[in-house]
Amino acid sequence: MMYQTILSPLVTEKAAGLGEQGQVSFKVLLSATKPEIKASVEALFGVTVVSVNTSVVKGKTKRVRGREGVRSDWKKAVVRLAEGQSIDLTTGLA
Repeated sequence: MMYQTILSPLVTEKAAGLGEQGQVSFKVLLSATKPEIKASVEALFGVTVVSVNTSVVKGKTKRVRGREGVRSDWKKAVVRLAEGQSIDLTTGLA
C-alpha cells in the first residue's frame, strides 16, 4: 500500500527550496489521507514525519489539434520532517 500511496517526488525549484527547510514534496494518490501519507513516508524512508500538508491541484484545460481536453486533477503533499532528518530523492528506493 505504501508504494501505491506515494506516486513520485516533486522535483521543482519551489520543492528544492522547501528541501532546505526540512520539507519534501510528493505527488500522491488523490484519495490518500494525511495519516496514510505520513505512515507511507515513515515506512519507506525511515524518517520521522512532523506534519503533512496536502492540496488538490486542478487539471489545466489544454487544446490539442483544436479539441479541448482537461488534464487530470492530482494531489500534492508537503511533508515536514523532524529536525536534522532528510530524504535523498536522487537515489532510488532499495
